[in-house]
Order: sequence, then C-alpha cells, then structure tokens
Amino acid sequence: MQAATETKSLRIADKAGADALIAHIMQTMQALEDILSEEGGHVRVGRLRQGLSQTERKTALGATYMQSLEVAKANAIALARFAPESIEELKTAHRRFAQVVETSQIVLATARTVSESLVKSLADDMNRSRTATVYGRPSQPPSPYGKGPAGRSQPLVLSRNL
Repeated sequence: MQAATETKSLRIADKAGADALIAHIMQTMQALEDILSEEGGHVRVGRLRQGLSQTERKTALGATYMQSLEVAKANAIALARFAPESIEELKTAHRRFAQVVETSQIVLATARTVSESLVKSLADDMNRSRTATVYGRPSQPPSPYGKGPAGRSQPLVLSRNL
C-alpha cells in the first residue's frame, strides 16, 4: 500500500522522473497483456480453472495501472515537456493494450454465452424427460395444488468434479 500512496503523490520534476513513470506504466501494461493473453488461451480451449487462476495478480496489476494513469494525468504538462517522444510510445502501447483487452472481453463473453446455453439446454432436456406424453404430445396432469407447469420444474444439480 505504501507504493500506491507514494505513486499518487509523485510529481514529475525532470526527464528522469518522466521516463521512469512512463517505463513503469509500460511494464504494468505488458504484464497485464501477458496475463490476458494467457487467460484467453486457456479459456478458448476450455481450461477455465487455469485461465482464471491469476485473477488476484490481474486485479493488483489493474489497480496499479489505473493509479499510474492518474499520476500521468496529474503530471501531463511535465510529461509533455520532459518526455514527448515517450508519450507517443505510451499512446501507441495503450492502443495495442486496448485491443488486447477488447479481445479478452470477447473471449470471456463467448465462453459465458456457451456455458449458459449448455446449462440451459441441459436443464431443458432434464425437464423434458419428466414430462408425460399423451398421443405424442407433451402433457401436464392437473395439479391438486393449482401450480402450472412452471411449478413442476426440478432443481438442476451439477458435479464440479468432472
């Protein structure tokens, strides 16, 4: 926590400080990019547990990245004066990082959609097997309790050991 407090109060006064801040931001972005790429690779092939194993580190790096960007915003004039070429490199790296984040979000959204549709189709199949058929059509016998077909659905139990 001390590093975060020191980072927030950091004021850039020379070229060395500007270069150090930009280098720190670039390193943090690269570390996040590596984690997101590894996570996406695992999720794409269905290894969700391995893909989400570095969540704590990703969260910590994300917080460091956001704090570093706040320091950069607070020192924008000094950075522009002391390290204009480094700022351009940072902007280019940030655009590349934004594309990696977008790709990661697409992969995670796809995995979520696929898993939701699998669970829904499994639940539908389980409920379909419990429905009686009369002359080839699904039929629900009248309930003495007044509940309709929605009241007869059974809970879905999944095994996490598969």
